[in-house]
Formats: sequence, structure tokens, C-alpha cells
Amino acid sequence: MSLPAVTKFFRHHAPFVLRTEESLPEFTLAYETYGTLNEDASNAILLFHALTGSQHAAGLNTSVAGVGDRWTSECHVGWWDLFIGPRRALDTDKYFVICANFLGGCYGSTGPSSINPLTGKTYGGKFPTLRFADIVDAQLLLVDHLGITKLHAVVGSSVGGIMALSLATRYPDRVKNIISIGSGYQTAMPQRILNFEQIFAIESDPNFNSGNYPADAPPDQGLALARMIGHKTFVSLHTLEQRAQSQIRNQEDNLSWYELRNGVESYMLHQGRKFVKRFDANTYLRILDAWQWFDLLREAEVESHEELFIRCRDQRYLIFSIDSDVCFYPAEQAALEKILTDNQVPNTHITVHSEKGHDSFLLEPLLFYPHLAYALEGGWGF
Repeated sequence: MSLPAVTKFFRHHAPFVLRTEESLPEFTLAYETYGTLNEDASNAILLFHALTGSQHAAGLNTSVAGVGDRWTSECHVGWWDLFIGPRRALDTDKYFVICANFLGGCYGSTGPSSINPLTGKTYGGKFPTLRFADIVDAQLLLVDHLGITKLHAVVGSSVGGIMALSLATRYPDRVKNIISIGSGYQTAMPQRILNFEQIFAIESDPNFNSGNYPADAPPDQGLALARMIGHKTFVSLHTLEQRAQSQIRNQEDNLSWYELRNGVESYMLHQGRKFVKRFDANTYLRILDAWQWFDLLREAEVESHEELFIRCRDQRYLIFSIDSDVCFYPAEQAALEKILTDNQVPNTHITVHSEKGHDSFLLEPLLFYPHLAYALEGGWGF
């Protein structure tokens, strides 16, 4: 039985200058915490969610102020509920876990669907362009607000792992342990293509209107197609086939001319259509755009990996690969391991064997638990 969880709000009442030199007059981050911060604030773990995740990582939370109908039943149980809690991988008897919705998000943090205090209207398509460094820096302001000088660990899965790496390399004195799960250190070419296909799908929706669509007429067709493009990389083909076998084909699912012929078509259409109920197209675009522009060296303002990682030799890295992952292929984690090793940064690389693909990091805690717990407790030199 999941314990109740409550979303809190950190409000930064000052201009926040972004990497593009645009700025927000102020911003809010929605966040949740689990466990208790110890007296010297040395047991804090900052957890970054993935592309379409939220601040609600554990427990049961049936509503979030200001989010409205977007907080669907799919959001109610924390996305890492199996991993966070007493005697779980992120043991809340020992650690104080923080998870915040990204700046630019749509689950309570300031984003395109928020009201611009300077105009009294929603930002919409006028919301500034973001970089991953902006998202990380906003969360560090939250960490400061909570009175934490140095994090025990930063943890991120998927695109959240890139955020964890961004924080660790740009602020090496702010974190001791870095755990990256099914992630990488750059935007790989296959992902760059997939991201662009999703961006084009949303931009091509006739309702998109440069992002200035009304709340009652969003670009649902484009966003649903974008989700289908991305979703096929989240699960292995084996898992996709299994899920599709149980998918019911409804007559109303047929397109204007094409008649759906098998379960996999119904399954993918279902994934797209349920996603648009809980997510904002402008938020999706902002995160994809930041992913397309991500450059670890440029964001850290250095010229080489040697210059970047020489300052990280007192940190400890745990890297997870998922052998069936086709979103962040295992070769991407192997490349990160080599960079760390070449630059004398202590690291451990674990490959978990799963038939569930990229989503294994959400669904199979037992594959990750012993390694996470051991690393956080100080194993492997951590």
C-alpha cells in the first residue's frame, strides 16, 4: 500500500537568466521529499525524473494544486514507488530523497502552461527556450533553499541521467556519488533523429499555432504521434509484442480510411491518446529541444573531457546499462565508462539483463536494488 505523498512548491522570487540569455521574471518548482534530512544535511539524494515524469516519485498523490485534469490516474502512484521507501533501494530510513518537476514542466513547475506574471496570460509558445543546464541550476536553487551544501548522491534515469551528469560535472563540489541508469553523456544520432521526428509531428498539427494554442484545442494529434514515435524505444520488441496481444481492438479506433488490423496498432494508438490527457505539447517540445542542443562540454564551458573530469576525481560514478535498451543503447554507457576511466574518475559499470527494454528502470527494482544500495552505503569505494 503506497503511503500518501504531498507536492510542495519552491518559489524563486527573482529573475532567472537562462543559457540563451532569455530570462524568467520568477519561477516555481513543484517538488516532493521522502525521508528525513539529518542534522548536518549530509544524507540528501537529488533524483531527476525522465522525459515525461514528474516530482511525484513515491507514494500516492491524487491531486496537485494547479495541475487540474492533467494529473490523471496514471500519475497518482509515484513513478519510482518500487524503489523509494524504508528498506528499498533509496532507503528513506537512511536518506532524504528530493524529486522536482523540471523547470518548463507541466506538473506544477513554471512552464509554458503557467501564467506569465508580467502579462497575466499563459506563456504558451512565448515560453523561453531551455537548456538542460537551466533545469539543473533551478533545482540547485531548491537544494540551497533546503539547506543542503553537498548532496550524498544525485540519481537519474534516461534523460534524468544526463541531468545528473550535468550537475556533477559543472558543480563537482556539490555531490559525492553519481548514479546514471540507462542514460548517456551526449545526444546520440539515433536519438537526435527520433527527437526531430517528434518535434516535427507536433509542429505539423494544425492546432499547434507556434505553440499559442488554447487550452481547449491543443495539438493532440501531433502530440499523440510524437508519443508513439518515442514510445517504441521505451520497451523491447518482445515486451511490445506481449502487451499488444492483450490490447483490445475497438471499432472506434479506426482511422478515417485505414482499419486497424492487429493489437500492436491499437496498443500504440492507445499510448498516444492517453498521453495527451496528461502532458502539454509545449513542455514536451522544450525538453526535446534542450535534449537536441545538449553538449556536456559546452554547458560546462570547457574544451575537452580531460578538462571536464579532472575536477571529478573525488566523485564516484555508478553506471547502469540495460542490455535490451534501444533508447539509450548499452554502447552509450560503455562510452561514458571509458571517458571516466581514461580520466581517472572512479566508476563501476553494471549491465542488467532484462526483456523489458528501457522501461526496466521503472519496472524491475530487484535488478537494480542491490547495486544501488551497496553503492550508496559506500561499496566499490563509494
